[in-house]
Amino acid sequence: MEKWFMKNIKADYKAIAKAFGISEVIGKLLINRGIKDVKLIDSFLNPRFEKMHNPKDMKDLKRASEILKSKIDSGKRIRIIGDYDVDGVISTYLLFTALKRCGADVDYDIPDRVKDGYGINIHIIEKCIEDSVDTIITCDNGIAAIEPINYAKECKLTVIVTDHHDIPFIEEENGQRSFISSNADAIINPKQKECKYPFKGLCGAGVVFKLIEVLYDEFKIHKKEFYGLSQFVAIATVCDVVDLVDENRILVKNGLKLLNETRNVGLRSLIRQTNIEDKKISTYHLGFVIGPCINATGRLDSAKRGIELLISENEDEASRLSKELFDFNNERKEMTQKGVDTAIDLIENTEMKNHRVFVIYVPEIHESIVGIVAGRIREKYNVPTIVLTKTENGAKGSGRSIEGYNMFEELIKCKDILLKFGGHPMAAGLSLEIENIDCLRERLNENTTLSAEDLIPKITLDMGMPLEYINYDFVKELNMLEPFGKSNPKPMFGEKKAKVVSARIIGKNHNVLKLKFLSKNRRYIDGIYFGDIEEFEKIVINNYGSEQMNKMYSGIENNIYLDIAFYPDINEYNGKVNIQIIVQHFR
Repeated sequence: MEKWFMKNIKADYKAIAKAFGISEVIGKLLINRGIKDVKLIDSFLNPRFEKMHNPKDMKDLKRASEILKSKIDSGKRIRIIGDYDVDGVISTYLLFTALKRCGADVDYDIPDRVKDGYGINIHIIEKCIEDSVDTIITCDNGIAAIEPINYAKECKLTVIVTDHHDIPFIEEENGQRSFISSNADAIINPKQKECKYPFKGLCGAGVVFKLIEVLYDEFKIHKKEFYGLSQFVAIATVCDVVDLVDENRILVKNGLKLLNETRNVGLRSLIRQTNIEDKKISTYHLGFVIGPCINATGRLDSAKRGIELLISENEDEASRLSKELFDFNNERKEMTQKGVDTAIDLIENTEMKNHRVFVIYVPEIHESIVGIVAGRIREKYNVPTIVLTKTENGAKGSGRSIEGYNMFEELIKCKDILLKFGGHPMAAGLSLEIENIDCLRERLNENTTLSAEDLIPKITLDMGMPLEYINYDFVKELNMLEPFGKSNPKPMFGEKKAKVVSARIIGKNHNVLKLKFLSKNRRYIDGIYFGDIEEFEKIVINNYGSEQMNKMYSGIENNIYLDIAFYPDINEYNGKVNIQIIVQHFR
């Protein structure tokens, strides 16, 4: 059973509403999302490119641009080293496109997820030397590649790092941390302590975008052409699950507009292949349709296919590549579901179900999907989860955490039995000897301060909202908060004792519950619930009895009332438009 909370942040909502010409409800929703600063509220409500920060304030960015201009002007060979996830693919594509546009002799390389692992390495550098590359520029990686980059410098290569990941450190015996960096010629990462750039939350493609802004300015390329690249940054920003505030909001809001009328041959083909060409593309389509297809090749084949699709100008080639991406994603989905089912079976049939931290070893899972499987298990049980698989060099895996459990810090306590690890509070990657898996499980569970209460899912409501207050104007006003995503979730409203008039199960797979509620002013409003219908019925029967539930399904007068957590929506179907609420949780 979940615990429900209501946000109650003190602020002068009337003053905010008056200052920005918005309702107090919108003002409260902004404050609930931590958007309190006047400039931040302004850029949130008016997310125009002109409100972005000065790129030259980012440490080493101007220097990197000057180096690149010099290398381009002198015809030096440049190689981009990207990463195999969506952010890495998009970052690589953006840099490749921009440098080509500026006249550079440039190519790219992306490590193989299984053979090379994450980021630039010695083998990649040696290949650069063999190919007479003069300058390496990394994107979405490189900040932690101290030894490989120092080796590249010893070999007289010019190296520019663009990254957004946390800065590596050495922990002293007294617990103090010393942040470290490589000898690269320029290191662009807003998270560096010395970097004065005001927004630290850009993804890898966002950092690259800022570099391109200055580079295009150097080469006198029109701003409109530069802004056009935001459609690609929007994909990476949503898929890398960074906070959709400040510059990220500006990039995604404007990028989505451009994506809906994109002229990129590869993207248009992928949009057709995934059957969304007649839909208005939203953050949902980026995160759950387009992004996974780009990601799937990096998981099961080569991420370079994703870049090939984006740079393709041939319709037939783009069609072939988009089908390959689509097929890889379907294969990835099947593999993921099989992995999730195996993991659930292990939990339910062992002592593990009583653990407060899950460490699950499934040797046959493909190592590229362990993170997805860990995420699904974490969602189902609300328990920090690490999923490990067998590789040539022992066990390798990924972890996903819950609020209140800093997975990276907990792994630091076990570093003596880990071969390699890294990450942040909510996610981590690690490798260890197979014989140490049980030891890791025991230590993480022995050391954890998580209580049974910490593992109870928490539902946080923005505010109470009587159903009779919901109308078209209210829903349209909420639309100004779009696009929704991390740090800007869809508003969650609550209503106590909502009267259920009737219910019926709908959908091709009979997995959607359509409810009809009666508001206090005797107005009917439809509700849609996409959750577990069996669980819903069980709770209704336990509280009201099967007779009342049968009456509800028959549309007969019944005594069923629910507390509901919901967000309102406008439903358009067969030419009809009506207000409905999406029921997220009930009790």
